[in-house]
Amino acid sequence: MCLLALACVSTAQNPGPPAAAPTTSTPAPDTTPPQDAAPSQDDDSNGFVFKKEIEEVILHATVVDDQNHLITGLARKNFAAYEDGKLQEVTSFRQERVPIALGILIDNSGSMLPKRAKVNDAALRLVDASQQEDRVFVVNFGEDAFLDQDYTQDVGKLRAALQRVETRGSTALYDALIGAVDHLHKTSPLQKQVLLVVTDGRDNASQATFQEALHKLQSKNGPVLYTIALEQTGRPDDGLRQSLRTLSEQTGGTAFFPSSLDEVQSIASAIARDIRNQYVIGYRSSNPHTPGVYHSIQVQALDGSTPLRVATRAGYYSGNNGSSESH
Repeated sequence: MCLLALACVSTAQNPGPPAAAPTTSTPAPDTTPPQDAAPSQDDDSNGFVFKKEIEEVILHATVVDDQNHLITGLARKNFAAYEDGKLQEVTSFRQERVPIALGILIDNSGSMLPKRAKVNDAALRLVDASQQEDRVFVVNFGEDAFLDQDYTQDVGKLRAALQRVETRGSTALYDALIGAVDHLHKTSPLQKQVLLVVTDGRDNASQATFQEALHKLQSKNGPVLYTIALEQTGRPDDGLRQSLRTLSEQTGGTAFFPSSLDEVQSIASAIARDIRNQYVIGYRSSNPHTPGVYHSIQVQALDGSTPLRVATRAGYYSGNNGSSESH
């Protein structure tokens, strides 16, 4: 069990030291070498090529119609990307199952104990829907966040990590998020990154604030965040819902609020479906990039003359791909 070392990071308005990287002690990553770059396939290319899109802003976009049905099969010409209100030239485009670096973060507070069996099964369903090149890590968090399994595709190792429950009363969600994003930025071999957080209550123990966690998630080419909130009282917690919605939707993800544990399995399947049916849109920004400046993003999609709804990240802080921009 490896402590995911965390430090409170400050926003651009309040500069401070970056979050520390996870320690390098055991557990070691899976020995199967992941690919150095995600395979990409342009819409007018017939084969896979490997390329690193270092200078591009990369967006993972889910498109649905007004009935919330997934829309697949669109072409580059169906999309328009805007940054700070300026139309950008799309320099790469694809829709296929690219490898994913997936972090699963599970609340280990005491109130989660009776829920963990079903939560773990749902998390493993998400793993089962992955492909051979994907890499998954598991973080259990309470007052501290522990990297209980680093990148692997071994379901047995992931199951063992999810079953490593040491419940405590506190929930340091924001610290765990910041540590997981840093871990992805510093160690992920894959360009497409996703985080899933399952919790049952508000953050009550983090050194970091909500704004600092949001700022970290808004780093350039940062992960898409999905959250599942299992509210303890059975009544909606408006504060929890608002914070998780903001954190998720700003990255292009979704926050789920099931009314019972029995819904968690279907939610995991829905998340897997969304992840596997996203468009990858890249552009090189035409705007000046001053470190620490936030750039808003809007993506529009049309099917003929019919406007469609696009879920993608709402913007990012400029910098060098998730390090200096989040300090």
